[in-house]
Amino acid sequence: GVADGALLGKITDIAARLSPPQQRKLLVAAEKLLGDAKGAGGGKPVAAKVAKVAGGGKIVDRSGNVEPVTRLDVRVGRIVKAERHPDADALYLEQIDVGEEEPRQVISGLANFIPLEELQDRLVTVVCNLKPVKMRGIMSSGMVLCGSNEDHTKVELLEPPEGCEPGEYLSLDSFGVMKPPEEDAVLKSKSQQNVWKMVAPDMKLNGGGKATYNGKLFSTSQGPLKCKTLKDCQLDEERIAT
Repeated sequence: GVADGALLGKITDIAARLSPPQQRKLLVAAEKLLGDAKGAGGGKPVAAKVAKVAGGGKIVDRSGNVEPVTRLDVRVGRIVKAERHPDADALYLEQIDVGEEEPRQVISGLANFIPLEELQDRLVTVVCNLKPVKMRGIMSSGMVLCGSNEDHTKVELLEPPEGCEPGEYLSLDSFGVMKPPEEDAVLKSKSQQNVWKMVAPDMKLNGGGKATYNGKLFSTSQGPLKCKTLKDCQLDEERIAT
């Protein structure tokens, strides 16, 4: 027979090559088959591990780890109100509709790059499950994604296509709709706070100006997300108080 560790490795290696729905079907089937083997005295440890992954409906990589990007809650938002931060010249204070009962209050370091009037009623891309932080005395509960050139002299909003509704979750090629598990509703523990740090270096605009992660395309129901003119550059966070 195959050792438990090797068997689990084979299962997760195969799962890593599949789409999320196919992964879940494989993991559920593997759980059942291995569970049936319990009576014969084998498969129990692997069955328990597979059940843990399958039961959570999580997307795994080749090591059996949850892909960090799938833990992010990234949604289409619409800015319903934007004003200057009362205590910081470089910051804007925005109220953003992300499909919840009330708009989210988000602070962005965009005042040196985008005129205030251009933010009103604008569609934006918002990371919604980062730990809320106080920025110059005011709480910010989200992060607006932007593109930036290498020397950070030009910053543009990452914009969903017109026709998108606030609250729509982004999709990512090979992963499907990115709706994080309940335990990642707010990434507040030390390990959870590392998720964005792990993901951020691979968040980029490709040569066509479309948003990608590790070369895979982000999309919405209306198509891909783009910045106004930027291409071949990094997607940045704009919530650092200055």
